[in-house]
Amino acid sequence: MIDGLEPEPAAAAELFGPHLEKGRAFTTALARHGEELGLIGPLELPRLWTRHVLNSALVAPLLRPGRVGDVGSGAGLPGLVLAIMRPDVEFTLIEPMERRVAWLERQAEELELANVTVIRARAEESKLGDSLDQVTARAVSALRTLIPVTAPLLRAGGELVLMKGAGVDGEIGSAEKVIRKYKLSDVEVLVLGEGVVPDSEVTRVFRAKVD
Repeated sequence: MIDGLEPEPAAAAELFGPHLEKGRAFTTALARHGEELGLIGPLELPRLWTRHVLNSALVAPLLRPGRVGDVGSGAGLPGLVLAIMRPDVEFTLIEPMERRVAWLERQAEELELANVTVIRARAEESKLGDSLDQVTARAVSALRTLIPVTAPLLRAGGELVLMKGAGVDGEIGSAEKVIRKYKLSDVEVLVLGEGVVPDSEVTRVFRAKVD
């Protein structure tokens, strides 16, 4: 047991299902090394499961078999969590910082995640072109900045699945021009986790299709 680490919530078993052991292994590794590697802040251990791991896990049902890019993967939230839960999906984790890339690669190896590729690059320099079926991101930047670097990575008909905070509706208003410029359609905000995680920790997802 790691001092200060939030006890595993009952919802973890419900969300991870048969992949719970790998979810535990990742959470333990992040709790043990996250602060020293600059992946999480010093106050995050008491809410690591609920605010970060389960928050990411809630997105898994929105993904479909294909190639998913996670922009600004950082600690592996949501990329590694989703890769654990969806072995039927190929994940490309895009992260510019060398220290974080090393963490992502090590975790993918230790967790035996054969569906993970890590690229050290900024999204706009990743040379992925329009090759992805879906793109995720969590806590990266406002939509007006995030859409221009994520939408070009998607093939026609691909989908943005971007994790956002409670202010997402305001972000959509500020991003109207880029939403039109990048020809996004079926724009919606999904609220995930109600009744599963505390109300303060539900996951909001901006979802839109690239025509």
